[in-house]
Amino acid sequence: MEKQQFTQLVRYIFVGAISNAAGYITYLLLTYFGLTPSIAMTLLYITIAGISFFGNKKLTFMYDGHLLGAGIRYLIAHFIGYSINLAILLYFSEHLGYSHALVQAGAILTVAIYLFITLKLFVFRRAA
Repeated sequence: MEKQQFTQLVRYIFVGAISNAAGYITYLLLTYFGLTPSIAMTLLYITIAGISFFGNKKLTFMYDGHLLGAGIRYLIAHFIGYSINLAILLYFSEHLGYSHALVQAGAILTVAIYLFITLKLFVFRRAA
């Protein structure tokens, strides 16, 4: 792994750890107080995805390309990420009966891996 790629990965983990830890704690609180897991996840996914755009753009990938193009690609990437998260949550929690708290923790990690690759290669790619 090149030094630049390693640095990006470390920065991505840093940005993601902070935003996802806060989001996961909020998710647990929202579900504890009666919100359904899928609604709580949806609200938090939208909020965290919106906030993390600028963190990943500036801190992780140091992207200085066109904002509109990156924004559209970001929305596409996160729509797929959201769909993955929702599918995992619904299937493993509601269909198979596993704890939604554990399932959501696993979904966060799964989507984070997908998003790092997608953000690097699709959203914040460097022009050739």
